[in-house]
Amino acid sequence: MVTADGRFALSYNGEVYNFNELRAELEALGHEFHSRTDTEVVLNSLAEWGMDALGRFNGMFAFALWDRQRRELTLARDRYGIKPMYYAVRGTQVLFGSEIKAMLEHPSLAPALDEEALAEYLCFQNCFTSRTLFRDVRMLPAGSWLRFVVGDRSRPSPMSYWDFEFEEDLAGSDVREVVEELDRLFGQAVSRQLIADVPVGSYLSGGMDSGSITAIASEQLGRLCTFTVGFDLHTASGLEIGFDERSRAEAMSHLCGTEHYEMVLKPGDMERVMPRLAWHLEEPRVGQSYPNFYAAQLASKFATVVLSGAGGDETFGGYPWRYYKGAVNRDFDHYAEKYFDFWQRLVPEESFRDVLRPVSNAVAGVSPRQIFRDVFSGRTASVHTPEDYINYSLYFEAKTFLHGLLVVEDKLSMAHSLETRVPFLDNDLVAFAQRVPVSLKLGNLEDVVRLNENDPGNKIERYYRRTRDGKLILRQAMRRHVPDEVTRLEKQGFSAPDASWFRGESIDYVRRRLHGDARIFEFLDRKAVLRMVDDHLEGRVNRRLLIWSLLSLEEWCGAFLGSDASDDGASETPISGSTVRAGGQRVTSMV
Repeated sequence: MVTADGRFALSYNGEVYNFNELRAELEALGHEFHSRTDTEVVLNSLAEWGMDALGRFNGMFAFALWDRQRRELTLARDRYGIKPMYYAVRGTQVLFGSEIKAMLEHPSLAPALDEEALAEYLCFQNCFTSRTLFRDVRMLPAGSWLRFVVGDRSRPSPMSYWDFEFEEDLAGSDVREVVEELDRLFGQAVSRQLIADVPVGSYLSGGMDSGSITAIASEQLGRLCTFTVGFDLHTASGLEIGFDERSRAEAMSHLCGTEHYEMVLKPGDMERVMPRLAWHLEEPRVGQSYPNFYAAQLASKFATVVLSGAGGDETFGGYPWRYYKGAVNRDFDHYAEKYFDFWQRLVPEESFRDVLRPVSNAVAGVSPRQIFRDVFSGRTASVHTPEDYINYSLYFEAKTFLHGLLVVEDKLSMAHSLETRVPFLDNDLVAFAQRVPVSLKLGNLEDVVRLNENDPGNKIERYYRRTRDGKLILRQAMRRHVPDEVTRLEKQGFSAPDASWFRGESIDYVRRRLHGDARIFEFLDRKAVLRMVDDHLEGRVNRRLLIWSLLSLEEWCGAFLGSDASDDGASETPISGSTVRAGGQRVTSMV
């Protein structure tokens, strides 16, 4: 879309939910509008206020703005990173897109592995920096913008316009007033994101977050479609026996009167979807994401927009057993060491160099500990109390873990032409959540401090495992929308019983993919990797996350590095000129 005077052109992906308010403000300043779209409001906001407009947008977006007069290209991304944006500089050319595969159509960008990003992923099952698995392709950080000027050969750096800040300035407030305001802001957030001229549905896990969203949405929309993915647990064992949430979701659907749809995943469903998953995901990130792919596939049959409960845990303290591990420390260095040890999700530090031996020279300068510490770069607030350290943990997880979840969700929903909206990441609600003190989010902080002071060894670990007391203030507010038994539920992630399946029905698949002529052994040490894989297959250690990640990396090699790299998606990504569509999403422009 181009401004009336022809100066600014916008390529835009997303939804800005407060566009009507911004439109009224712009009209008062003399702007005229020729459509009812948020795109035109975004364009005129940028023309009027420049990059200051970014702080006014309440929604999810990635865009490129071309200033014809100044010959400047500006790339920008929403404050939480709900919508992705990638870029690459090739000589005097800039490539950008919301999907990497579109950029790979340009002859100057050949797919190649970024070994440093691989090292980062093998430590954290995520990338905390802007690197991607594709050499020379960077992801624009959430809450930032980047400007290129024609004729200027310097490499600009992203400029941050927003960041999380957990401040606790509601300490001492009347709890009843906090609950009232939280309930008001939550209802407002859901209402804002229901605006659509297409069918809207909601994911429904049976937990509090998605249940509360469903309750409010169903009141406002009447008949609402809801979606749940469950798992066949006949061969599950241990903690995985409780992974299926369909019965609770069905009860919540009955309460809200929704039109409810379910899908049950079985051993083998992962194997069937892996090629398509790798193609759309483009690079693996946090967690085992194939259930998300199936959930989006189900929802897309009945809705074009779906509401998700993502963000509630990261802003209101939904993972207390994680925060408590870093609650009591001598100083920040002590905290950083302890929390880093906890966040090594895949390859343990003592095996790190052995696993990466084939690319040892390329990763010689990589320090996962420093990458971890750099997440806190620019944080100047002093930390002394357990509450301070827990707020640092909330900051860390919002910047890294939540961001990874959002990237995965966007890729896999757009693979099915489905738009995912996240009411918990409404600007006003997030701002309020950051002001809520830790004492209103977590209920056992004094006990944790006492345990750390007495250092009772294994007793601490047993305590952490039974501690599921997070999101206390949110639980109080949501009792108005869901039954008490739902607000009292322990936190449960969305994961298949893969630890059992990898040792059972899927063991032949794992061995076939990882013990044969796997491409990953071009850059990973076969002996070191298979030793850890066999630890899981033979029941000695649970390494389900590592096995999932190795399988994902192997599929990534086949999808993007092999001679048939484009085969999996060729039928889904017809090319016309410089525009590529993948999963129904317009994904690139080039300058």
